[in-house]
Amino acid sequence: MRVGRRRATALLSAATLAATVSTRRAAAALVLALDLSASVTPGALAFQLRGHALALRDASVRAGLADAGPPIAVTVVGYAGPERLQVLVPWARMVDEADVAALAARLDALPHPRPRGNTAIGAALLRAADRFASLPGGADRCIIDLVANGFSNAGIDPATARDRLADAGITVNVLAVLDTFPWLDAYARDTVIGGPGAFAMPVAAGADVAVALRRKLQRELASPRHPAGRSRNAAVSLTASASPTRSGPMPSGNAP
Repeated sequence: MRVGRRRATALLSAATLAATVSTRRAAAALVLALDLSASVTPGALAFQLRGHALALRDASVRAGLADAGPPIAVTVVGYAGPERLQVLVPWARMVDEADVAALAARLDALPHPRPRGNTAIGAALLRAADRFASLPGGADRCIIDLVANGFSNAGIDPATARDRLADAGITVNVLAVLDTFPWLDAYARDTVIGGPGAFAMPVAAGADVAVALRRKLQRELASPRHPAGRSRNAAVSLTASASPTRSGPMPSGNAP
């Protein structure tokens, strides 16, 4: 009888701890946004997924995500046209290195969506920002990590979306893959990135995208887990359909 009670108590404690962890406020929330537009080849999409999984398995990234402080929450989405944002991996809290390994395994096991549609970066930012409202407990820092190999050609202007997110305290970082447009990192710096500590990181055509993704995550995780200033977790209206849309301008020459 006593053994049964102890076991029941232990199970209840474990369930209570799990519930606490699942709703615990996160130090940071990361939305990893992958490019699923028609400009991305199936092989390039597979490498986006594999590159993120490899980056997550790096020892320094694992340690940074599984720091002993408040957890970091991660979700993975894919974007293309103005009406499309696909949740590939729902929110998961990185409490320890086993959680990071599980996230990498989930990315490896994902079926590969078929790339299609335009590249609506502004709409992707707004829809990705909506994901923060679905994170139980909220987060002290909200970050969107966007991978792109092209400029926005549909939907709301990325700079307009970026400014709204920056006003809400949301950071947008970009990994610009320079396989088609060698000026894409400059375009990202001018029109896409924004918010506290934002940066655009270029990766040359043929370079190791996994290494670039690892360096990007390392740079983000090097930021303070508890930045000074007020918490940025207020609900804001960021719906992509709430604003007039326009296609991004077609750059000419070697500058956006």
